[in-house]
Amino acid sequence: MAGLVARGEEYGWVSAVASGGGFRADALAADGTPTFAVPLARRSKAGVLKAAWATRRAITRFRPDVVLAHNVGASLVARLALVAGRRRPLLTVFHGVAEDDYAAAARILRRTSGRVVAVSPATADRLAAAGLDRPVVIRNAVFARPPVFGRAEVRASLGVPEGTPVALCLARLEPQKRHDVLLDAWAAVGGDAVLWLAGDGSLRAELERRSEALGRRVEFLGTRTDVPDLLAAADVTVLTSDWEGLPLAVLESMAAGRPVVATGVGGIGEVLAGGGGLVVPPGDPAATAEALNTLLFDRTTRETVAAEGIRAVERDYDPHTLMKSYDELLRGAR
Repeated sequence: MAGLVARGEEYGWVSAVASGGGFRADALAADGTPTFAVPLARRSKAGVLKAAWATRRAITRFRPDVVLAHNVGASLVARLALVAGRRRPLLTVFHGVAEDDYAAAARILRRTSGRVVAVSPATADRLAAAGLDRPVVIRNAVFARPPVFGRAEVRASLGVPEGTPVALCLARLEPQKRHDVLLDAWAAVGGDAVLWLAGDGSLRAELERRSEALGRRVEFLGTRTDVPDLLAAADVTVLTSDWEGLPLAVLESMAAGRPVVATGVGGIGEVLAGGGGLVVPPGDPAATAEALNTLLFDRTTRETVAAEGIRAVERDYDPHTLMKSYDELLRGAR
């Protein structure tokens, strides 16, 4: 979302953002993009209606030609917000849901959205199998941000010596991301390697208790706005999710030259088939530990995989291609 808005001016777009906030929305606001606060639509009728009312106010003030919603909940909120006003096209970008939720997602999207964009062929296939007319596929791209601080500075700030192998997990501390599997795997990772968990969520206290036996080999970094700096300081990244669409964390890691260990769910297998990392089965700590040990302690393999990832991103996940595809889609919306 932030990348689309930031680059949209080059394509003649005038954009506004209605969201629950966060550092990306703050950055867009600081650059002059109109932003509107919308409470998160909790899974209750009252929460959805409250979010729809706030979205309706934003639409009334900004008067867009087309509304772009991200994922199923936002699509429902936007459709409710649009009911009473001038007819505007609503497009939804679908990033993925848990396997058991695809039927419900397809049903909601059929009723709310004029067009649906899937961020990977895998998510498009699942939606189609669940009963939605074949979505448009526009794969996520990397809007690269250079690091502010260098590798040595970031490591020093976190108390990690230069020679210590570091794995970085960029993920909310929520059930979908399966940090429990990652922590079980980390117990079998050798040497003095350190695991950085960047993100926060409802499972933080439980995961901190679970990691006590690992001591300082696991560091909870909380919510971070300096992802490019963390990537510069890490050696590999890891993601052990049960389900995904096409996570930007994987693409950002590859673009930064950091090999990825990730479960082969959603669009991840398609991405890493072109190089850039090792795919492991979901819910498998032993396979995850083996892959991490390979990339953390075999420098030749790590450098080879990193180079493959950079080439794959440059070849297949170019921002200009993404922007052109969205520009054509939005201008053709009815």
